[in-house]
Amino acid sequence: MGGQVGEWEGLGEAFHGPGLLKVVETERPVPGPTEILVRVQSAGVNPTDWKTRARGRFATGAEPPFTLGYDVSGIVEATGPGVTVFEPGDEVFGMPRFPHPAGAYAEYVTAPARHFAHRPEALDHLQAAAVPLAALTAWQALVDTADVQPGRRVLIHAAAGGVGHLAVQIAKARGAHVIGTARRAKRDFLRSLGADELVDYTEVDFAEAVHDVDVVLDTIGGPYGERSLRTLRRGGTLISILPPDATFPAEQARAAGVRAVFMLVEPDQAGLRRIAALVDSGRLRVEVAAVLPLENAAEAHAFGEAGRTTGKIVLSVAP
Repeated sequence: MGGQVGEWEGLGEAFHGPGLLKVVETERPVPGPTEILVRVQSAGVNPTDWKTRARGRFATGAEPPFTLGYDVSGIVEATGPGVTVFEPGDEVFGMPRFPHPAGAYAEYVTAPARHFAHRPEALDHLQAAAVPLAALTAWQALVDTADVQPGRRVLIHAAAGGVGHLAVQIAKARGAHVIGTARRAKRDFLRSLGADELVDYTEVDFAEAVHDVDVVLDTIGGPYGERSLRTLRRGGTLISILPPDATFPAEQARAAGVRAVFMLVEPDQAGLRRIAALVDSGRLRVEVAAVLPLENAAEAHAFGEAGRTTGKIVLSVAP
């Protein structure tokens, strides 16, 4: 048997609070062909988790009962037929199955082997569980989508957040000049990550203060996208990691000669390996804001939804 946190009651169209998260017992999963069974040591908590809980279903349409979570750091317990890249005892981390349910808030997870990579040697399981989804989002946005090169000017919104603080470091590792929006209280933290300029969005309008940017990473959405167009030079790129809505400035971007795209992160073993190499070289570190036991997942969601987290929240799963 294996414990997992699921959402099992009171579901409809109304807002569903963190209190719906319950610990239940289920059968231990069995890995299928090309899959591995991972004994979870720690699980990361991401905004997509509490947004899924709040709306009562996954963006892909999967409905309750379900187990939340994507970020996993753990130990390979067993391998399914055809797996050649891992063996029992390997320590791995990953973001399996996204955006389909992965069930990371659990003692055991099964998923395709190539959705994982070997855990960075410089990180323990608590730290490693904070990395995959946020770091892959930043990597796929800045490297795969924008192809950030040395000397490029990159603006990162919510630069002290889960994705933001990793994006700052990835952009710096690519040789970029990095500008971050954050409250003044986060200034020293972001300077320690290598940010070149900080804009306190509570004191000034970033759209007036920042100019001639090559790439904007919008982790907030809403009006931030359209306002960010004013910071971009012609030929620049606006990348939003929030699903486009009526405020997404596609037409305005075309008129301004700017590329505006919505990017959804994908499982990516090659990306994880390159991220792990950055970690082990000392050029990427993860900030863990809080560690809570698995049974306190509701508290973790409440903390994250308050919107003032620096870095990531992690659930400790193994005793």
